Amino acid sequence: MDKQFAVGIDVGGTTTKFGIVNRNGEIVYQDRISSISHDIVEDFIADLYEKLYPKIQEAGGPDNFVGIGMGAPNGNFYSGTIEYAPNLRWKGIIPIAKLMSQKFGMHTKLTNDANAAAMGEMMFGCAKDMKHFITITLGTGVGSGIVIDGKIVLGHDGFAGELGHTIIRPGGRLHKSTLMHGSLEAYASATGVRETAIELLTTYPEEESLLREHSINDLTSQTVYECAIRGDAIANKIFEFTGQILGESLANFIMFSSPEAIVLFGGLTKAGNLLLRPTRQHMEANLLPIYQNKVKLLFSQLKEADAAILGASALVW
Repeated sequence: MDKQFAVGIDVGGTTTKFGIVNRNGEIVYQDRISSISHDIVEDFIADLYEKLYPKIQEAGGPDNFVGIGMGAPNGNFYSGTIEYAPNLRWKGIIPIAKLMSQKFGMHTKLTNDANAAAMGEMMFGCAKDMKHFITITLGTGVGSGIVIDGKIVLGHDGFAGELGHTIIRPGGRLHKSTLMHGSLEAYASATGVRETAIELLTTYPEEESLLREHSINDLTSQTVYECAIRGDAIANKIFEFTGQILGESLANFIMFSSPEAIVLFGGLTKAGNLLLRPTRQHMEANLLPIYQNKVKLLFSQLKEADAAILGASALVW
């Protein structure tokens, strides 16, 4: 009998989402565990196994599965290793595909988490009929997947497309995990929005703001959003600034690969037009005329977890 299911796993900077996917691209079961509660990767895999393996058994056991697909930060498709991921607790080179195969008794493939999300978007989302597009994930970090001629760009070593770590402000804000200055991720991630909030509140101490009702430790990108929609001036400046940085970066990416669309998804996209309007404005303003008004800027219509899980599962179908 043909194998009916695949496992898709998305290892995020704070949360790992996983699911069982059938041949029709339907997620028949999904759950999540923490990505930051385990000092060693073996404990993480044990926790994942405890939740996931009983569901695999209910679906007919490993023999009814084509395998496990995983997306993870700095995931190397060629070697099956996570290598020096700045937003994960496990440092160095982690042979996670091998460890997963040994624990679950199932073939496991790995890729970059943003590449997995791009595959999900290409198979099931708004990029379904596109052969040239870029996905940008705005979450704890900034991930990216580049598709050219219908294929994910991997590069010679499996690490192509780390657009979040490109330098958009030379000598700018410190990225605390990589110790680089001025990267896109330092500004346009949820963490970056929080840093911008702290900077503006400190720079303009006399300006009233709803954000001041929260302690520095309690400030999040969600807090900034909630204050912005209530008309708070500083909160709106934060999204204007974030959109400027993101838009300028997207202009650079467009002039590299001339995509049909850029698909944005991740938690930060919940800000909607607060983020999209300044992003589009600064993107178009920094493009050569031959690229202007050609590239669609879209929010993913897939649930964030679904795109990553579906994309990861596609690695083994």
